[in-house]
This record gives sequence, C-alpha cells and structure tokens, in this order.
Amino acid sequence: MSLTQSPFGQTSGGAPVDCFTLTNNNGVVAKLTTYGARLVELHAPDRSGRLADVILGYDSLAGYLGKDPYFGATVGRYANRIAGGRFTLNGVTYDLAKNNGPNTLHGGKVGFDKRVWRAQPNQSADRTSVTFMYHSADLEENFPGNLSVTVVYTLTDANELTIDYTATTDKPTIVNLTNHSYFNLKGAGQGTILDHVLALRADHYTPVDDTLIPTGQIALVKGTPFDFTSPHRVGERIDQVKGGYDHNFVLGGQGGALRPAARVEEPVTGRVLEISTTQPGVQFYSGNFLDGSIHAIGGTYVKHGGFCLETQHFPDSPHHANFPSTVLNPGQTYRQTTTLRFSTT
Repeated sequence: MSLTQSPFGQTSGGAPVDCFTLTNNNGVVAKLTTYGARLVELHAPDRSGRLADVILGYDSLAGYLGKDPYFGATVGRYANRIAGGRFTLNGVTYDLAKNNGPNTLHGGKVGFDKRVWRAQPNQSADRTSVTFMYHSADLEENFPGNLSVTVVYTLTDANELTIDYTATTDKPTIVNLTNHSYFNLKGAGQGTILDHVLALRADHYTPVDDTLIPTGQIALVKGTPFDFTSPHRVGERIDQVKGGYDHNFVLGGQGGALRPAARVEEPVTGRVLEISTTQPGVQFYSGNFLDGSIHAIGGTYVKHGGFCLETQHFPDSPHHANFPSTVLNPGQTYRQTTTLRFSTT
C-alpha cells in the first residue's frame, strides 16, 4: 500500500489545493483532492489485468473550477433536489438558492463540492485512507446550524473503496450527503455506458415531475423500464424514459445496515462494480446532460458517457412525510457508509 500527497493548484481566491494518491498492492489507484473532498481518478483492472481510469474527471484543478457537473464530488449540505428552493423546519421557512430551474440542487450555488476541505492521510499494512473535514457555518447557503462534516475514503487490498460520512450540528437542520462520481467501466472517455449491464436491489422507485422533483409516490418498478431487479443493459429501455434515467430507487427500510445496492458489469472489459450502502436510496443517473462539450481525462465525454449511482436519502424529503427523514438534531450524529468493490468476470 502507498499514499502520496502533491499540490493540485490554487482556487481563484488563492487557497492551496492538494491531491492524495492511494495505491493498493493490486495496483488499484484512487486519487482524491481537498477541493470538494472529491474522487478525481480511480484506476481498476480489466479481466486481463489492464488498468484504466473508470471515472470521469479533469487532470487539473482548472477543470473543476470551470464547467463541472459535480465530477467525483462530495455534495451537500443536501444532495439532490429540494422543490421550490425552500423548506420548513420546526415552523421556520428557509429560502435557498434556486440553481436548478425552480429548485435547489446539491446544496445551492456554493455547495460542499466547491469548498476546500482539510485533510488527514493515514496508512497501515492493509489499508490506506484520507479523512476530509469541513465546517459548514450556520446559514451557509441558508441552511441552519453549524455543521461539522467528516468524509473518510479508505482503499483496501480487496479492491474496495469505502466512503464513511459523519456529521453533527448545533441546531436542527437537514443533511443528505453523497458522492457524485460518474463511472464508465470501459474507461473515461471511451464512448457511452449504454451497454453496461445494471442490476439494482430496488423493487420501488420515486416517480418525478418535469423538473425531476419526486411526486411523493413510491411506485413498483415491476413492468416498467425502471425494473433492474434482474440485470438489463442501461440502454435497453432508456428511450421509454423521458430524458433518460435520473431517478431515486428505493433500497428498502430507513437505512442503517450495510447491504448490497447495485451491480454493474461491462461485458467487453469484464469490469464489475458492486455497491453496498447503509443509505435507503440510490439515484441512478445515465449521464443525460453530458453533451460532448467536455474534453477531459480519457477524451470527450459524450451524452451517456458516464453513469452515477448516488447513494442517498430521497430527493426533496423535507416536503414528503412518507420519505425517510433527513432531519439532524443536536446530540445526534449523521452516519452513512458506501462501499465500491471492483472485480472482473
């Protein structure tokens, strides 16, 4: 196992940004940066042992400071969408930035993805990790409460990258954190992900309106193009879904126990990604808004050039009492874990 640290540039305000490179004994490489506590590269072997970077991203900080669709980022304070750019908690209404049509997306205009986090690297014989820390001040992006957040990325020799999240607050608030990596198991920039084969441990999903806000219904996937309870190619039924997949799938329960959520196989390279999580939902996004205008690691990112599986609480939960709660109170600790495991067929 090895862990190295190097400069990754400076923000427009002059804040220094670092990059950490984690390598296991199988050659799997994860690169992480303090800008957005994000995953910028992830190299995994194919069935012949050849490594390729399987997530979309930029090779320098400049890209992330420009047109960045949240590549690899830790997103918060509230991942996904909040309808109408406002929510009410304990009788107080909080107005948020509307940065996605009429709605708030991924924490507002300057979410956690655009903050520089503190970092602490750690290494042992069988694992290597980086702990990222950020203090979100009371009313930052108009979310209440001073929120202390920790995100730990750990790489092991089992070819697993585990992401552990914790957060505490001094006032009642809402919290929903996730990682927003875009995957292409053929390699970043190597065409579309439409032939990837996806299976989801989800019997239900949350239908959405035209602005991608959940209607509040929790619907069965059976008999619909959202049924991935048995494996299907991503592109097999995508034309039946208006705009492509960008929907929350219900994993069952309120979360808490680490359990399998998704499996993706790329038939040409044989790469397999398995995701386990403690979260109650996962947002499957098929890269619908990629349009070929981004030229980055591996080449050009075309429409459907990557997919996201964002483990999460449900979008717009503050407006739906039937969704698992995202409220965090003083004295409580927000915890969630997601594990990415790579193998081959």
